[in-house]
Amino acid sequence: MMPRVWCFLSLAVAVFVCGCSQQAPVIKIGFSGPLTGDQAPLGEDMLHGAQLAIDQANARGDALPGLKLELVAMDDQRSPTQSVTVAKKLVSDADVMAVIGHLNSNCTMPASAVYHQARILNISPASSNPQISRQGFDTFYRTSATDDMQGLGAAHYAFHDLGARRIFILDDMTTYGRGFSNEVEIHLKKLGAEILGHEGINQGEKDFAPLLTKIKALSPDLVFFAGMFPEGALLIRQRSEVGLAAQFMGGDGLFDPALIELAGAQAAEGIYLTTITTDITKIPTAQAFVKAYQERYGDIGAYSAYAYEAANIVIWAIQKAAKKDRAAVLAAMQSFKDFPGIFGNANFDGKGDPIGRQIGIFTVRNGKFEFVKTASLQ
Repeated sequence: MMPRVWCFLSLAVAVFVCGCSQQAPVIKIGFSGPLTGDQAPLGEDMLHGAQLAIDQANARGDALPGLKLELVAMDDQRSPTQSVTVAKKLVSDADVMAVIGHLNSNCTMPASAVYHQARILNISPASSNPQISRQGFDTFYRTSATDDMQGLGAAHYAFHDLGARRIFILDDMTTYGRGFSNEVEIHLKKLGAEILGHEGINQGEKDFAPLLTKIKALSPDLVFFAGMFPEGALLIRQRSEVGLAAQFMGGDGLFDPALIELAGAQAAEGIYLTTITTDITKIPTAQAFVKAYQERYGDIGAYSAYAYEAANIVIWAIQKAAKKDRAAVLAAMQSFKDFPGIFGNANFDGKGDPIGRQIGIFTVRNGKFEFVKTASLQ
């Protein structure tokens, strides 16, 4: 029989060897967005974009010598509270060098403070509320346009192209929805439009018929909704059911095929929405991404390209840092300039907002989103 001490030593060595073999040499990149619940389609599309960039980088051997990149995806459930919990989990993992996320502005706002305190790079592919970058956090960047730009583009198109003069505004009372709708209202008033009312709804509400009936009595030219596609789809469908003839317009939160499916193609026909760039499939520098994404995942989601861009910028910063170190990765962003991204040469201003983004106008025709034009920002 083996002596007790020898058994103990043998077991300890075995545990040590197994433990070491399970710890692969990796550099982790965190990801957070809604991966369950009604906004999961948007979060999953965003995740696919980030995963594609990381898989391509690993195939090229673009991580640091001897290290592989690994995406650590976590579900923030579109909840501000859960987003903070997720952020704390990600920063507590010493292997995580940066975080891509979140989708919703009301999630990114509190989570960005966690990342700033931990001194870890955070790039959001979608959170568009201008106040996030005005906090002065040098850890925060985003690849999406901001709502002040989107609000201006939406107002110009509604007023000049759609001829809307009497407008009722709705929003979902989130950081994104209320911030975006306020920008639309400011610019519409400057153009001379009459705002018949501005009311909020709650995410998760189902019955908007009484509200839409009230709006119908005001005979608006246009109803504008700043919010996400689950509520947007119900508003569009129920607008048709109550006989509200006004045109309907919204923002990038509606830009998901699920909107058309939930609203019904007939009810959604002819609605308009803004997006935080022009048609990605028409951008020359994005063609390799478009082909690779469509071959793997199918249709490109509303924020897939922005997550792909964010992941590639994180990978660039890790390479520039030349070591597995959060402070070095963050410091590398100070020399970021003219990055050859899928939207063209990428640059950030002093607040971490992208320079040179455009706002696209889309409509629904024959059950699909169709690009109309690039919005005027003059």
